[in-house]
Amino acid sequence: MRSNSRKLSRRRVALGAAAGLVALTFTVTGLDQAEGSVAGSGHAGGRLQRDTDAIHALGVTGVQARVTTSDGRHLVATSGVADRATGRPMPPNGRFRIASVRKAFEATVVLQLVEEHRLSLDDTVERWLPGVVRGNGNDGRRITVRQLLQNTSGIHDDLPGYTTPEEYLQQRHDVYTREQLVARAMNHRPDFEPEEGWAYSNTGFVLVGMIIERVTGRSLQQEVTDRIVGPLGLHHTTWPGTSPFLPQPHAQAYQLFETGELVDVTEQVLVDPDSMVSSTRDLDRFFRALLGGRLLRPAQLADMKRTVEINEDINAIWPGGLYGLGLVSRPLPCGGVYWGHDGGDGGYITVTGVTDDGRRSALVSMSASLGDSLDSLLQQQRGADLLIQNALCGRV
Repeated sequence: MRSNSRKLSRRRVALGAAAGLVALTFTVTGLDQAEGSVAGSGHAGGRLQRDTDAIHALGVTGVQARVTTSDGRHLVATSGVADRATGRPMPPNGRFRIASVRKAFEATVVLQLVEEHRLSLDDTVERWLPGVVRGNGNDGRRITVRQLLQNTSGIHDDLPGYTTPEEYLQQRHDVYTREQLVARAMNHRPDFEPEEGWAYSNTGFVLVGMIIERVTGRSLQQEVTDRIVGPLGLHHTTWPGTSPFLPQPHAQAYQLFETGELVDVTEQVLVDPDSMVSSTRDLDRFFRALLGGRLLRPAQLADMKRTVEINEDINAIWPGGLYGLGLVSRPLPCGGVYWGHDGGDGGYITVTGVTDDGRRSALVSMSASLGDSLDSLLQQQRGADLLIQNALCGRV
């Protein structure tokens, strides 16, 4: 993820074929019920609206939140504006760049390939990408697919990023290939030996995308489309590629820099060439289908939910969090855990949560990143976490 500070960026990053349809033999049901809009008063949605307003009150320009209750109701709340210049209201179905939320999509595809016996989680990176992970102590012969998905590979992250408004203007149209991003990481020694630590690695998931393409002989975008986007009817989920623009409707994205300048950073090409655009509606469908067992068979979903401890830096963002394969678990204050994957990049911050059985979900999309300090970022995360946890505990 790119942010206004590379140090903050490293910590915000958490916040950041026909034959292949075998794993989709489970019926996708219960995903087309009517949606309700929260008006901000009354018992049914008052708490959700208050929590949404509280995030906006922190200085977040625009907020949209979506909740699916245990009885199948869909609630949507918005707060703030979509455009500071015009005062245009927040769209309840706005598109946004989902950043690291995409990791859950990629992990799902990998686990479908595992179920099809086309790939093993214990395969080495070298088997599928010979010679790619080499140099400065990096060795793809010792790193497995499981470790990439679990962030236990030790591969160092060195993604490009802007730290000032001036750098944003200079870099916003820069284009990178996966190979260039991996090569940057190979200029560094590993953070640790494989499975001897945990560190969030976007580069690891860049390699995951390359492996998916090598295994299938098809593009990552086509695999995700045919296996997830199409079957679930995720009509708002697209890949911008090298376009710096988003489809309508969408809120403008803002970055608060350490200098205190709030800059519209909507127009930019994201570093990762596989970046995705989606909506709270589509992400709600995806995560409920995933945790509800409609995308993976029980053995593969169990693999995905087999977690390890995260490091201290990321635990500050996800208190009590544990990391599976492209999926994070967090404790619920009312008991049990919830699952999801957050993402943040280019002014958009997304926070997600779904119960263990996939019946209840909550998502927050924020169109401003409060990157003037780590404290501001953590307050923003805490506000979104509170909304998620209240909703999943039935307090909406």
